[in-house]
Amino acid sequence: MAFVSQRETSDTYTFSSRPRVVENGSRYREAPPEQPHYGNIMYDRRVVRGNTYAQRILPTTTQAELAEMQRLQEQRRKAVARRRARDQVRVRTPEPLQGRQHTDVQTELYLEELSNTVMESDVQCQTDSFLDRPVTPLFVPAKSGVDAETQIQEGELFDFDREVQGLLEVLVGKVMEQSLLEVMEEEELASLRAQQRDFEEKRNAHLCEVQRLQEQERRHTEEKKNRTQQKEVLKREKEIAQKIAARAYTQQHLANLVPSIFKSLRCHGFFVDTVQTDVETNFLPWLMKEVHSTSDKKYAARSVLDDIINEVRLKRLPEGTNP
Repeated sequence: MAFVSQRETSDTYTFSSRPRVVENGSRYREAPPEQPHYGNIMYDRRVVRGNTYAQRILPTTTQAELAEMQRLQEQRRKAVARRRARDQVRVRTPEPLQGRQHTDVQTELYLEELSNTVMESDVQCQTDSFLDRPVTPLFVPAKSGVDAETQIQEGELFDFDREVQGLLEVLVGKVMEQSLLEVMEEEELASLRAQQRDFEEKRNAHLCEVQRLQEQERRHTEEKKNRTQQKEVLKREKEIAQKIAARAYTQQHLANLVPSIFKSLRCHGFFVDTVQTDVETNFLPWLMKEVHSTSDKKYAARSVLDDIINEVRLKRLPEGTNP
């Protein structure tokens, strides 16, 4: 047995495994068998011999693999066709309106009532408290090289009273130069503002003069227009008076002319009653035609009837009798 289980007097169940020697395996992977190397391709099995136009017969294993691949492709094609047919049959949501888009919303009941109650129990475990970690000491690199020192006397490197003179000259000169530039800029800005005020005053005066001239020209134009309109009004009143007089004369002259003209036209047949004309030109000819047709039919029917009667009469007479 690989292991032995022992049952002691207590309730503890223990396992013990029998010691064994580890098998010595090879450290490296075995090399695959060498493939034969052909020096001449005429002896290589992969080279096709004979007529290259003839159909090559594949081995049985290759044909089986091809058949399996074809079967899998056919199954995959059928699955895709079924999926497309199912998508076409499924009722789809209409297309969204312009400026809107569809949003996936969960409509299924995602709340599920749990009928099987799982037994639960609480278990606690107390672990040891963590000890405070000591402070990490600062890293101090190891000292390398040789220490050297030099003694410098007072005033040997820097004399403040002597060195500060150049700095003060530069600072004061720069401050004075900047002050002068600022004053000159202020004066220039003031002169520019004065020139701008003068220009604005001149421009305003020029605009006022232009407005005055425009107003004067407008008044002159309106006066000319009013005079022209007055002349047109007088001319129009004169034309209206002439038209009224001509109309009154025409009405007086044509008062007896219109009835006489209508009477003459009516006598000459220019004003014809449409109903009477329609009856005379359309209805009466059609009526006469229908009457003639009916009378012809009656005459033909009577002639046929007379012929039939004569024929019957002749047949009923005894032979040898003179009709």
